[in-house]
Amino acid sequence: MSVLRKTSRRLADGREILYFDDTPGAHERTAVDPRDLPEVTAASEIRRDPLTGEWVAMAAHRQTRTYKPPADLCPLCPSSPGVPSEVPESDYDVVVFENRFPSFAQRVDGTQEATVDGAGITPSAPGRGRCEVVCFTSDHTGSFGRLSPERMRTVVDVWADRTAALSRLDGVRQVFPFENRGEEIGVTLSHPHGQIYGYPFVTPRTERMLATAEAYRDRHGSHVLGDVLAAERASGERVVAEGEHWTAFVPPAARWPVQVQVVPHRQVADLTELTGAERDDFAHVYRQVLGRCDGLYGKPLPYVAGWYQAPRGTDRDLSWLHLELLSVLRSADKLKYLAGSESGMAVWINDATPEQIAGRLRVAGEPGDDGRPTG
Repeated sequence: MSVLRKTSRRLADGREILYFDDTPGAHERTAVDPRDLPEVTAASEIRRDPLTGEWVAMAAHRQTRTYKPPADLCPLCPSSPGVPSEVPESDYDVVVFENRFPSFAQRVDGTQEATVDGAGITPSAPGRGRCEVVCFTSDHTGSFGRLSPERMRTVVDVWADRTAALSRLDGVRQVFPFENRGEEIGVTLSHPHGQIYGYPFVTPRTERMLATAEAYRDRHGSHVLGDVLAAERASGERVVAEGEHWTAFVPPAARWPVQVQVVPHRQVADLTELTGAERDDFAHVYRQVLGRCDGLYGKPLPYVAGWYQAPRGTDRDLSWLHLELLSVLRSADKLKYLAGSESGMAVWINDATPEQIAGRLRVAGEPGDDGRPTG
């Protein structure tokens, strides 16, 4: 693994941009952002639903965010003469910067918790946190699955670096690195990129998983995901890819038409605890998963992929880091819509069994040297 060089700079409006260079001899990052940008204002607020106890974010300023620009005006590509972008340099390896249209931010109005209309029913608070954009490559036509294993490892290191940094920020309770890919998912910038959210609360899904893990441990004396992992490895029926330190499998109660969990064989709370060997092996296993996903329908699969990590400073013994990938594409030309049962009652109905999903992925093809499926 090459030495990773990290450089911090500022964009024209004061936002931080971080360059992570793994290319030997990469030039020093000194370019200045020439744009005349107004200061970022984030009117982020969170409100707690009094019926469910779940926090909901209000970020009306995001209505004006960039929407499907032409490729020659992509804000995530390196800057070129006469076409400045969010990245002032003419090239980069991996770059991270503060989102100009954040759902959560450190600089938000208000400091105190309150209730909506002062009625004492619906709690509200400033949406204090941080949202970052992670550009995986300067190649506008690339994809995460086509990165080299070495570059994938770099991205894992970047995720770990940002998990540690965001966890130290005022108000951040949980860090969530994720990637949205494909217009079917709702992506409005096609350049290969992901995001990292520093939430000002523990997310509802995480709260539910922690409560389940605690109840399971009290009853069985072990971690539920550890036991699920052991059962999946023993069966093999839903396993999609496996390495020395990670196994990827379709969960036995999969909700989505395509759903894969990538789980380390050792319990760790978050990305910062992974060893170098575990980070290398993740890149190897995940590259296989993405290659099979793109081979499933013979075209790039739209997906959401995100990391489940421990909340900041709590419940680390109940957490087991893992990545989950899901797709709304149920056939080459059909989407799964979240209709009445899913949207209204959160009761999922899958059109395929987990065993069928895993079987289709296993025969979908291994990725070649360029990350494209070979089958």
